[in-house]
Amino acid sequence: MLRLENIRKTFHPGTASEKRAVQGINLHLKPGDFASIIGSNGAGKSTLFNAIAGSFYVDEGTIFLNGKNITFTPEYRRSRVVGRLFQDPLKGTAPHMTIEENLALAFLRASEGSIPFSRISKKDKDFFREQLSLLEMGLEDRMKQPVGLLSGGQRQALTLLMATMVPPQLLLLDEHTAALDPGTADKVLKLTQKIIRRNHTTCLMVTHNMHQALELGNRTLMMDDGKIVLDVQGEEREHMTVSDLLEKFRTGAGKELDNDRVLLSMES
Repeated sequence: MLRLENIRKTFHPGTASEKRAVQGINLHLKPGDFASIIGSNGAGKSTLFNAIAGSFYVDEGTIFLNGKNITFTPEYRRSRVVGRLFQDPLKGTAPHMTIEENLALAFLRASEGSIPFSRISKKDKDFFREQLSLLEMGLEDRMKQPVGLLSGGQRQALTLLMATMVPPQLLLLDEHTAALDPGTADKVLKLTQKIIRRNHTTCLMVTHNMHQALELGNRTLMMDDGKIVLDVQGEEREHMTVSDLLEKFRTGAGKELDNDRVLLSMES
């Protein structure tokens, strides 16, 4: 499904600011895999997502999606098959456009822009309304309102819908609930799980919560210094505790995990 072969990315090479952000990562996701990624700040998680999404081209290595080499496919083309949510709820939507217009743009992009914007049909609008109703936030009755009037949780739920109403081949979730209050975050996370299960979507999710990293999906990855130092799944993961995860990280990375935000999640 997704195959990364020895991908590498260095920023500011040959300068005092040189940063080897991704160092020889190999990863294979099977169709329907839902993998959580955890690691300290600077471990390379978001850089990995940027490489997959096409925000930049990698220096070395190859990226395959559904058997197609997309290593040098532009980001705007990848966005038709790779959905992505960011931590900031304000990203991913146009605040001055209506809910309906935002959905139309997402729908047209995922449909490869084959339909002029002005030709969104009544059937399409009914589809948007039906999809909005699945969020259970009453947004189906507010389709003509600007997105800028929505709360952070509503905007993130809308962004999730925009990224998945035409199911992508791959969904990237970059701490997409971290900026929300606990109650809203839980609702968006449950909605995420529901959509992923319904569409059998292959998914990578960055999280700082170690419990989530073990409970959600079927696979847990840990990153450090631009490398994947741990990849657990199956029976081993089913019986793993947070303490086990920390011990595995210590063995794989050769050091203790020292990120306060991640360690505090042990108690949540």
